[in-house]
Amino acid sequence: MKRIYLLASALTLIFASCEKSSETTVDETLAAEQETLAIAADQCGTMGVLEEKIAENPELAEKMAAVEKHTEMAIERGLTKRLAADGKIEIPVVFHVLYNSDSENIPTSQLEDQISALNEDFNLSNPGRNSIPAEFAAVESNIGVRFVLEDVIRVKTKKRQWRPDDSMKFSSSDGSDVVNPQEFLNIWVVSNMPYRGGNILGYAQFPGGSWATDGVVMDHRFTGTTQYSTGRTATHEVGHWLNLRHIWGDGGCGATDYVADTPDSDGPSRGCPTYPTVNCGTTDMTMNFMDYSDDPCLNMFTEGQKSRMLSVFSNGGFRATMAD
Repeated sequence: MKRIYLLASALTLIFASCEKSSETTVDETLAAEQETLAIAADQCGTMGVLEEKIAENPELAEKMAAVEKHTEMAIERGLTKRLAADGKIEIPVVFHVLYNSDSENIPTSQLEDQISALNEDFNLSNPGRNSIPAEFAAVESNIGVRFVLEDVIRVKTKKRQWRPDDSMKFSSSDGSDVVNPQEFLNIWVVSNMPYRGGNILGYAQFPGGSWATDGVVMDHRFTGTTQYSTGRTATHEVGHWLNLRHIWGDGGCGATDYVADTPDSDGPSRGCPTYPTVNCGTTDMTMNFMDYSDDPCLNMFTEGQKSRMLSVFSNGGFRATMAD
């Protein structure tokens, strides 16, 4: 997920916009403002949002623990291997494009481009996969999940920014209601999301949460191929939606992502790290989609991550209806 740094202060932008001629449209002004983007330290907001939701509703932790228990059982009993042997799982995707300015109302071609990137990444055809070091090649995995564009819902909204509080998922708060979440992956595409001192690129809801808010939220500038993105932010967030954790376990050495074949690390990678980068006594898998490396340097999932993702589609899994 590519990181873009602050180019000018908000105050400067305000003064600059006031000096524009009367011929300058509102959309042009907003588009200029959106070129300035400070990325939060946690560029993915998934874990922060999860912490807030559990604080509001402690029962969510119990539901997620039940999902985790099923995940362990499904892997131990080989249910994920039998599921994979049945062929590809096809996931229809509904995009909710929430826009205030014309520049935020991204074209369908950009959404199709995002679908193509997801299919590359989940089917071992990522353009950068030949750069994966031999050390990790043995655990590189074809997840075997195919994404198809089901529908695009466009909503003109009064909001110019959204907090990652799921308000965009309800028409009652100027957003768009979820569509059949037990059958479709819902992705809300919004304008910038300020959070914890910067902007996040996206966030996802783990299996176990409310169906009314199930899905992924993306900043429109990081959806598909743009000047900031090659579509890997969505791959990262869909990984969370399929129950993957960040590869460093969101802690120091010893923290777990519940996957055995991803090396221990003490924190997220930034930029495009040089191989080998060593932390916690092992080489970091900086090219894993669940790290924070820049888009062009993210190229793989592992066999362990595959088992964890497929468990949610197995019999009794949270997303089993999608595999029927």
